[in-house]
Amino acid sequence: MTDILATPALDLTPRQAVEALEHALLGGLDPEDCPARTNLPVPAGELLLMPAAGPGYVGVKIAGVAPANPGRGLPRITGSYLLLDGPTLRPLALFDGAALTALRTPAVTALALDRLAVPDAEHLVLFGAGPQAAGHLDALVAIRPLTRVTVVSRSAGPAERLCERARSLGLAAVRGAAGAVADADLVVCCTTAGTPLFDGSLVPDRAAVAAVGSHRPDAREVDGALVRRSALFTESRATAEREAGDLVMAFSERGAGLPATLANLSELVNDGAVVPPDRPRFFKSVGMAWQDLAVAARQYECRADCV
Repeated sequence: MTDILATPALDLTPRQAVEALEHALLGGLDPEDCPARTNLPVPAGELLLMPAAGPGYVGVKIAGVAPANPGRGLPRITGSYLLLDGPTLRPLALFDGAALTALRTPAVTALALDRLAVPDAEHLVLFGAGPQAAGHLDALVAIRPLTRVTVVSRSAGPAERLCERARSLGLAAVRGAAGAVADADLVVCCTTAGTPLFDGSLVPDRAAVAAVGSHRPDAREVDGALVRRSALFTESRATAEREAGDLVMAFSERGAGLPATLANLSELVNDGAVVPPDRPRFFKSVGMAWQDLAVAARQYECRADCV
């Protein structure tokens, strides 16, 4: 049995995680060819199995989504990530799956919004106050010159703590209401909501919006009005058809499927997608296994260099 480099804590910076994803896409990775996630209902919630393979590494994440866990003082998302050597399938490292998710999901959003935001975007409206919201704050501050953030959350304590975190990063931060989207340059939704969080007609044409909170076709954080008036982007069209309720529900309400103009993340990163300035830009993320692999491999290489 070979030794495994166990790394329960990930210490990549948000920018390094963004760069790992960008490198994979610029290197020719096609999200449309990546294997689908396996979702298994279990008594406590949902078990997810997410394998991915590349020329240098292979990996698999086993993650649990347990909605009752926060009430027990436990993380909602649990799990582990096993990274293997690509040519030999020799186990290399075991990562904390929840920590990996908390790092790579904001990195995906940051990679997309860096290309979708207007150049002078400075006001972020952030829905949610949990680990994903905190991760998105860190990632977006790392790649965009933001000056202020409005946190929208039903939980006063976590929202204020997130505002304090934002202030420590040099931003003006307040707790606000859903109507703050009317003055937003960036809107990011990181919640467990199954129904829209705000009135999409309030979002200005200059804004870029991202929704990351669900991976079910029957749940959404934004309304159909916003989706249908926006330029649309997602990680993968095939994955969106299966799991992106924000997109699927917006068009099924009109008896239609996803539009042919929906662009994927590879097209956006490789300058193959049009980013119009005259309407909102909406990015929907559900999480894909290739993203975990890209970030885990970069973490392994960075950590191994120091061992």
